[in-house]
Amino acid sequence: MVVGVTLFITAVLIIAIWMVIEVKRLKHKLFALTLIGLILFSYLSATIIFKGQDVDLKTPSGLVGAGKIYFSWLVSVSGNFVKITGNAVNMDWGVSSDAKEKIEKGSEKISGYLE
Repeated sequence: MVVGVTLFITAVLIIAIWMVIEVKRLKHKLFALTLIGLILFSYLSATIIFKGQDVDLKTPSGLVGAGKIYFSWLVSVSGNFVKITGNAVNMDWGVSSDAKEKIEKGSEKISGYLE
């Protein structure tokens, strides 16, 4: 009896330790993937934004100008997301009376086949 309880407790401890290690590895992987995603997003968006601009990244004033352009773009993008989200929330997502009639007619047809 004692050997079975000891073996069970040992197995639970081994599994718990393994789970803690896996959770830590998962956190590191998620952090790394998030960081890689942010770097890719920054690079691609900067490439697209600065394509039509005359930006000099070799001087401090050029870096400041590029930063202003990039962050103004980020602010406008976040503002657009807020507007889109607000419009989606304010939309009427209910079923119209015309759609209800079509649903009822369709369910009558289906119930006719089932009888």
